[in-house]
Amino acid sequence: MADELTEAGGRIRLYVTADLAKDTSVTLSDGQGHYLLHVMRAEVGDCLRLFNGRDGEWAGEIMSAGKRGVTVTARARTAPQVEVPDLWLCFAPVKKTPSDYLAQKATELGVAKLQPVFTRRTIVTRVNQDRLLANVIEAAEQSDRLSVPEVAAPVMLEKMLSEWPEERTLYFCDEGGDACPMARVAILAPVAILTGPEGGFDPAERALLRKRSFVVPVTLGPRILRADTAALAALAVWQSTAGGWRQE
Repeated sequence: MADELTEAGGRIRLYVTADLAKDTSVTLSDGQGHYLLHVMRAEVGDCLRLFNGRDGEWAGEIMSAGKRGVTVTARARTAPQVEVPDLWLCFAPVKKTPSDYLAQKATELGVAKLQPVFTRRTIVTRVNQDRLLANVIEAAEQSDRLSVPEVAAPVMLEKMLSEWPEERTLYFCDEGGDACPMARVAILAPVAILTGPEGGFDPAERALLRKRSFVVPVTLGPRILRADTAALAALAVWQSTAGGWRQE
């Protein structure tokens, strides 16, 4: 039954916040209902997949669609909950389209938390958290991920460092040229990756970072990477050398 439901509903996958269990009914948001009925042309009786980041993935059946919204009943669990490695991405916000792209791809690459960080050379002055959250939810739905990354409120670099949990290693992607290649120092532990703005970190920020005991300066190769490229490259290197890509 579960396999049949999964196969039938495989093209539609939605993130919900409600608890999921056998025969539990979930009322979808207005936006999800519109997407199902008017974009995907789904009907009562059609199947889809649901996940909430806690209870695994469930095959569900559309039970009703009307003025009161779309209701889906969970029928069978199709996958147990699996957590991603405890990996954060701390990044200086970049212009809107690259930030959207960065949020989507970081979600696909298995990041657990996105932390926007304002630096002295950051051009962007405002971060739309709702937009970032919408992007990570969509990416989680499309990538078969079972959780949605946390999207934290923006913070100044100095404040972030002053409040940092010292048991978490912070890999500082440094363009200084004297840092170790990230692949050599990547470890499987609570970690975070920090990437800078389009203009890079200024000298005072680099000095401040290098004074912290929990900071490990790393390099991503011989070339200067764009801010969004550097973030995704760093995530890929860590996942392939220490993280989730090495796990069976």
